Amino acid sequence: MSAPGVQSFTKQGWDQVLAKVKRAVVYMDAACAESLHWGCGSTRLLKAVGGPACHLREFEPAAVGGGAEQPKAVFVLSCLLKGRTVETLRNIICRSHFQYCVVVTAVDHAVHFTANHASAAPAAELEGQQPEFEQLEDKLCEWMGNMNYTAKVLHIPLLLAPAAPHLALTPAFASLFPLLPQDVHLLNSARPDKRRLGSLAEVDANALPPELLLQIRCLVSGLSSLCEHLGVREECFAVGSFSRIIAADLANYVPAKNRRKTSAGRASVVFVDRTLDLTGAVGHHGDNLVEKIISVLPQLPGHTNDVMVNMVELTALQNEEENQNMVAPGCLAQSNDPAAKALWEALLNSKHKEAVMEVRRHLVEAASRENLPIKMSMGRVTPAQLTSYIQLFKNNLKALVNHCGLLQLGLATVQTLKHPQTAKWDNFLAFERLLLQSMGESTMPVVLNQLLPMIKPSNQRTNDDYSPEELLILLIYIYSVTGDFSEDKDLAETEEKVKKALAQAFCEESELSPLLQKITGCDSPGNLTLHRSRIAVDDVFASLRDIAGARSLMKQFTSVYVPGNHAHQASYKPLLKQVVEEIFDPERPDPVDIEHMSSGLTDLLKTGFSMFMKVSRPHPSDHPLLILFVVGGVTVSEAKMVKDLVLSLKPGTQVMVLSTRLLRPLSLPELLFATDRLHPDLGF
Repeated sequence: MSAPGVQSFTKQGWDQVLAKVKRAVVYMDAACAESLHWGCGSTRLLKAVGGPACHLREFEPAAVGGGAEQPKAVFVLSCLLKGRTVETLRNIICRSHFQYCVVVTAVDHAVHFTANHASAAPAAELEGQQPEFEQLEDKLCEWMGNMNYTAKVLHIPLLLAPAAPHLALTPAFASLFPLLPQDVHLLNSARPDKRRLGSLAEVDANALPPELLLQIRCLVSGLSSLCEHLGVREECFAVGSFSRIIAADLANYVPAKNRRKTSAGRASVVFVDRTLDLTGAVGHHGDNLVEKIISVLPQLPGHTNDVMVNMVELTALQNEEENQNMVAPGCLAQSNDPAAKALWEALLNSKHKEAVMEVRRHLVEAASRENLPIKMSMGRVTPAQLTSYIQLFKNNLKALVNHCGLLQLGLATVQTLKHPQTAKWDNFLAFERLLLQSMGESTMPVVLNQLLPMIKPSNQRTNDDYSPEELLILLIYIYSVTGDFSEDKDLAETEEKVKKALAQAFCEESELSPLLQKITGCDSPGNLTLHRSRIAVDDVFASLRDIAGARSLMKQFTSVYVPGNHAHQASYKPLLKQVVEEIFDPERPDPVDIEHMSSGLTDLLKTGFSMFMKVSRPHPSDHPLLILFVVGGVTVSEAKMVKDLVLSLKPGTQVMVLSTRLLRPLSLPELLFATDRLHPDLGF
């Protein structure tokens, strides 16, 4: 058996679920569906349920109940069993004929106890009793209408959606994002009787709203289960103030402390705040095909990390707009198809040009194996050439079924290469490079002035011009890469011009995109007054200022900009690259910005003694496994960069990149300007 990792952890969780679902009606929420989608695929679930009918339903208040011939239900949920979730459970069960209910939650019992009693679990918890789950089991029997029916509530840590052996995401925490300085003002106004917080550096767990603290604890519960599966005792480190709160919570989480006493392996878990470097998240320098696919194809409904691939080309239907909803879309996750999975992992780990050639090679080999009449052609790979190979499979059902996963990835590639947004990708890249060069020679007002002529109302825009959302992406890039800058009259005037032009452009949109609706609080351009648009733009710029100052609390990682000289052009140096290089620096200096989180008295004594005795402090490079958790999302090319960098700096060290979500450039304006970071909706 291979060494345990993110894929075996997810598979182990789903194996436990699948063992419970035979002949059951299965209700599942979106985050668990996404974990299943990447972890083992819905076909395995349907096979485990058995029977001719599909009894898989979305867990929601309007979900259809179970009929008289459906006595068994399994609910698979990513969240705490409390509030709206319990009401939905009750409603579904009360209108059904169930006699046997299993409820699986991805959050362990200790967190449920804290959520219901605002304190840590008592000694009974340590003796294997689970009073919160037992109470809910009684309620389930009550709702089924007979206390002699069977009800079981259990915890299975379905935390991850593994995209690759080195990369996994946490769908239930896709909207978790580090706090900004403006959030400190909100925290202060919510606690007028307590000491004022001066900056993000002073924000600790006690200062957070209870729902955000619980959300962090739910994440920590899942990460602790992952460490248990990996058999490791983890040391926790943090880069950034929000990461510090999460790392401290994991270090001091009581079930984790008990688990660590018996763990044989060792690992370093380093949490990093995304806000310290948004340049990499909105930039277009990642030379990676998958990054482009995720950015230009529409999102798979209900998912944060996968896209819809139009499969109409493989059917007899005309590829018209109205036919696209008649054929189920393809996607990128191919967890049950070894050949497609191998191609997917190759795409994640290659540059754009190599990746496109790899797609061609796989298609040619598959067509040859099926004895399809393939015409070989070398040289540059074109969308037309790939399409001609894909078309060969069209009327051959056996070949279609055998290579369905590969054809989905092939069509995703073709549709991305032909997409108008892909041509624009290079425009973004050119503008970003221009910005990097001009930053060294000119001031912030000059840089912003370059943006002014690009702000155009919708009736004056061509396909090459930037939409308001794309302008927000460029603004995030400018403010993040520039970092802290000095105030002056010139800057205030230029910012004012940009704000005015942007507010006007918002008002003149023919229709408001979902993002602009969230930012402005208006659902149609008719309701959007210039005054309201101006308020929204002022809020956007307040966030941009916060982003520019995000690294001001750092002592070492203060910049991601490398000025040019006579030999080299100015460039961007990713923060994650700086963090990994610092971790594996052969000199092993004491990390300045990578803070170790102590998990109790022994650690504190070590840290104290190290000031005047030769006691080595824990260092993130001490252990054979590094888990890097980026709070707020990661891009495909960042994950590849980290993997390659660790391999070159310290071969033999295993690395896993975990994050809340896979980022596309457009994810960032949503997370920054249209998400309530302090008050996640936990349903109660």
